[in-house]
Amino acid sequence: MRAVDIIMKKRDGGELSREEIASLINGYVAGTVPDYQVSAWAMAVFFKGMSPAETADLTDVMLRSGKTMDLSGIAGPFVDKHSTGGVGDKVSLVLAPMVAACGLKVPMMSGRALGHTGGTLDKLESIPGYRTGLSEAEFRDFLSRDGFAMTGQTAETVPADKKLYSLRDVTGTVESIPLITASILSKKVAEGAEALVFDVKSGPGAFMKTPERAEALARSLVSTGTAMGKRIVGVITDMTEPLGLKVGNFLEIEETLDCLEGFGPDDLMEVTYRLGAWMLIAGGAAKDLGEGERLCRKAIKSGIAKELFLANVRSQGGQVERLLELRGKLRSRFSYDVLAATGGFVAGIDAYKIGLAGVYLGVGRDKTTDPVFPDVGFVFAKKTGDAVVAGEAICAVYGRDAASLEAARGLIASAFSFAAAPPPERPLVIKEISAL
Repeated sequence: MRAVDIIMKKRDGGELSREEIASLINGYVAGTVPDYQVSAWAMAVFFKGMSPAETADLTDVMLRSGKTMDLSGIAGPFVDKHSTGGVGDKVSLVLAPMVAACGLKVPMMSGRALGHTGGTLDKLESIPGYRTGLSEAEFRDFLSRDGFAMTGQTAETVPADKKLYSLRDVTGTVESIPLITASILSKKVAEGAEALVFDVKSGPGAFMKTPERAEALARSLVSTGTAMGKRIVGVITDMTEPLGLKVGNFLEIEETLDCLEGFGPDDLMEVTYRLGAWMLIAGGAAKDLGEGERLCRKAIKSGIAKELFLANVRSQGGQVERLLELRGKLRSRFSYDVLAATGGFVAGIDAYKIGLAGVYLGVGRDKTTDPVFPDVGFVFAKKTGDAVVAGEAICAVYGRDAASLEAARGLIASAFSFAAAPPPERPLVIKEISAL
């Protein structure tokens, strides 16, 4: 098939067959279809969209472009969760051991920070010695032993996604919902999950800025994943302000331990328990949300979830004793406190601005080759709705050097707003879409 014919068919709003999609994508991976033709096709998809059947075919073709994880011989069920990205979102770090403590297996393939959003792998690698580049044998071993394992995408896993994502990033087609759906699902199915819960963030700090866009993505993920034979749930959650009280790589590991010990921040735990409950329902371990949340709370209260987290740290090469020694101490010496501009209440903390400022500080990266630092970030003393006194310290900021602090200072100051009265409460769980 000629690539140009496939491009023109989609440009004119036609529905592509599986054979046409496979011809284009497999040719791209093999190097016989050039970047410029796939760029043209991606732009046609951006404007014309794809049907659920086309999106499912694209996802499956991308999935089959490389190796998939073989989890045969390990007792399941296998259930994973994926977040579309946010600021202070360390939910996966708490969720995986918590759900594993309830009897499910959680095979988790995660990503790195890019732009204003954090990356699970960077957070884990802030633990001295922790390895995220696992072989398939190691992944299977740790999953079987600890109930969950955390790894990055290998060169052999969904190579079509690697090539296509890089192209979308520079051609203005990142926001295409069918292409996002295929990118996310191809990787998650490749890791061996039988059921998936998607945390689709909505708000200034999210990729999807409005609930409407977030819902469109959630419905696409649910319908496409269901068409591929998976048990799928989409949960739309708020990302107006950072999640939890700490933002930063090692800082979020510290907050993960806080959560696993039973004193995590209310907003973070509300989202974690709800997603955990859906995972238990999807895996057949709970009949409804009420039972699912009770089981998750029990896993935390019993200490089993924390034990599994530390067991995984040991399995993946992390130094548990060093982790515990550094807890509360790993802070850059370059720091300052944000002071309340006026008395009253914190009216808002802009997650997007905090995330962007974090890139200056060294929490995140602009390019995949940029380094990140373990000892930088934010520790909030106050969040939206809290009462403040003028001049009171409301947030500690840590940067990699004095220049990074100065570069981020104006952006950080503008992220906080104040009011004479507390703002109305906003729901953290906005909408739930289940195909179960």
